[in-house]
Amino acid sequence: MYRHILVPTDGTELSYESAEHAIALARSLDAKITTIHVMPEYLAPAFAESPTFVQKSYEEFVRATEADADKAMAAIATAAKDAGVACEQLRVRDAQPYRHIIDAAAKQGCDLIFMASHGRRGLSALLLGSETNKVLTHSRIPVLVHRMGG
Repeated sequence: MYRHILVPTDGTELSYESAEHAIALARSLDAKITTIHVMPEYLAPAFAESPTFVQKSYEEFVRATEADADKAMAAIATAAKDAGVACEQLRVRDAQPYRHIIDAAAKQGCDLIFMASHGRRGLSALLLGSETNKVLTHSRIPVLVHRMGG
């Protein structure tokens, strides 16, 4: 059935918990996984949406986001190794993660994308949008959504 599963992560507890389920699925199917972390683009301080995203310098921003990506993917790679599942890692930088998730799945030969969803509803879902929803809308590769919370 599925032989290669793409597992996007944003480094949150939700994405890690979802990745654990993706690893369990991969193990049961004797499949491998590729985890991807899409790092944000640098926003100049005048254009940053939130003070938490403002870095003292571009170099500091790059170091911090690369460290976050490494930490997020290392946790999944360790869990995959412990489960006996082969795991590759990708990281890219872009303001629109869904595009790179879809592109990476195609380029890596993945036959399933396994993503988390916060399960937002109503106005919050409409206003916040969702990378998962964008992947669902645009992907030609099957997407399995692991819904969490409500």
